Amino acid sequence: MVNLKPYYTSSDNEFTLYKNDCSEILHYFGEKIDLIFADPPYFLSNGGNTIQNGKIVSVNKGKWDELDEIKGLYNFNLKWITQCRKALKINGTLWISGTNHNIFTIIQALKESGYKILNVITWQKTNPPPNFYKKIFLQSVEYIVFARREKDVTHNFNYDLLYKINNSKRMSDVWSLPAVQRWEKKCGNHPTQKPLNLLSRIILSSTKEEEIVLDPFSGSATTGIASNLLNRKFIGIETSEEFLDYSIKRKEEIINPLRKEEMLKKIKDIKILSM
Repeated sequence: MVNLKPYYTSSDNEFTLYKNDCSEILHYFGEKIDLIFADPPYFLSNGGNTIQNGKIVSVNKGKWDELDEIKGLYNFNLKWITQCRKALKINGTLWISGTNHNIFTIIQALKESGYKILNVITWQKTNPPPNFYKKIFLQSVEYIVFARREKDVTHNFNYDLLYKINNSKRMSDVWSLPAVQRWEKKCGNHPTQKPLNLLSRIILSSTKEEEIVLDPFSGSATTGIASNLLNRKFIGIETSEEFLDYSIKRKEEIINPLRKEEMLKKIKDIKILSM
């Protein structure tokens, strides 16, 4: 029997975490979610090495990032992507981040599940990590697929707001934003933590205040922190207690109004909007 009791609910009831497999519980949210952002495992833990903080380290992140069969990657993505449709509102949007390692199977799974793909955004990191190997180009980009639930039902898109953020020009599908920065890891560390600058732009793009954002692979809950900073409600699903506890620390940090204001001032798009 599926346990639907939250692992954590914040004192302001704006931030809820579940310890579970997202594929098992997404359908219980029954078309109530406005936006889903997903950063699924890339399955890159293959015994190789990389450079981190000037040191050679293993790329292995844990069992959650391991998968034996190539075909298994597609089946994994198809399962949770299909379940997301049961949680999204009819005009809801799904955003999925990835690299060349998994983005093609994600796009195929979206097509097979009935979504309409709207854009594939290129996130160009202004501070990409160094590359260990000298036989390839520096890997400085990730991709974000932007899709809506229904092919024939339009979605919310805050064009005017994005126009203002982009210096009164139409925003393109190439975003130059920094990777996660040191100030964002004050409460701990996650090996694939996403930056608040990225998640804030996604949330600003297609939600309104008080709407509900869900992350099925919540990790360090950057999606949740960005949602609450922007006055949206958040639901996160994660299987690791370690990452859940890290997420709670991050949420409790921004309950302090001074810390919340301090973090808002460091987010690029918020600074532009407040000018």
